[in-house]
Amino acid sequence: MTLPKLPATLVTGPAADAREAGIAAALEGAPGRSAAILEGLPDPRSILTPSDSLAVARIAPGCICCSGNLVLRVTLNRVLRGRPARLYIGLANTEHLDQLRSWLQQPPYDQLLELTPDLRT
Repeated sequence: MTLPKLPATLVTGPAADAREAGIAAALEGAPGRSAAILEGLPDPRSILTPSDSLAVARIAPGCICCSGNLVLRVTLNRVLRGRPARLYIGLANTEHLDQLRSWLQQPPYDQLLELTPDLRT
């Protein structure tokens, strides 16, 4: 039995708080448990906090496509094991956005994720 693909949204914008606010707005009324992978260090004022309905993972800032590729892969695999209903990946830098999107559309993620339109904040 093949599981349905997980809707995954890349969230971009110049400020972490705006990206998190965009994700929070998208989560309103969303059924099931969602997950967010956020690029950047935790901020005590963050509006996205782990809960029963949201898993939050953070990746140190840097190029998530190049130097952060292994960290993203490990984090993504860990998040996917929790079988969320929806995934958001917040990016601080969009310089390699097309490469990241391409990477997420290659095996094994092509069988696991369905990229939705980007959320720009």
